[in-house]
Amino acid sequence: MSLLEFEDVSKVCRTGARERVALRNVSFRLEAGEHVTVWGERHSGRSTLLRIAAGVEKAGEGIVRFQGRDLNGRDAEQLRSHIGYCRKTFRQDGGRYVLDQLVTGQLMRGGSAASARSRVLAALERSGVLRCARHRPADLDSSEAARVVIARALAHQPKLLIIDEPTLGVNLLERDSILSLLHSLAREGIAVLTSAGDASCLAGADRALSMSDGELVGKHEPGELAAIVPLRRSAAR
Repeated sequence: MSLLEFEDVSKVCRTGARERVALRNVSFRLEAGEHVTVWGERHSGRSTLLRIAAGVEKAGEGIVRFQGRDLNGRDAEQLRSHIGYCRKTFRQDGGRYVLDQLVTGQLMRGGSAASARSRVLAALERSGVLRCARHRPADLDSSEAARVVIARALAHQPKLLIIDEPTLGVNLLERDSILSLLHSLAREGIAVLTSAGDASCLAGADRALSMSDGELVGKHEPGELAAIVPLRRSAAR
């Protein structure tokens, strides 16, 4: 049984009288401890796919299963508690500092303040940003912010971590270290689902799913990724 499974998932987005097909008959599986990156241009459907995988949006057609159960079924809330969706914004009422923000998020799920603080500090350390605990969210640079939102999700001890474009806005020197962090989390048993608009951001992924106009148009295995990434990097120089 796969950790996450999409079966013929489609989604139509409506803005007023206009309709756009965001996903069309997408099927794939993600296993525990696997790092998969959804790769495509803007408006290819990759972000919609991630939101549906996290349970943030519902599929229009098809079915999404998490641990073999319908992610939008009767036990949807319980299933979603095992998915860490990395939102890149912070609550205005969540506290002044990063530590306050993350502890508040933990307390909203129940438990003691002491255990919440302990989980948050461990997650910040694992993500390499323990030094940022007393920083204000607005003072974080792009790399620190990416790691903090990963830490916020990790504090919930998820089985699946989902983050849309984890290296967006991050400088080249820091980008590879964030991708390495995600790869190491997958090796520890946490499934990781990310998106990318550039092939150079596929480093560390076990597989890449290529998206175009809402359709899954290709699947790249580790051997193929090893060839794609250097070629795209050298072309960018």
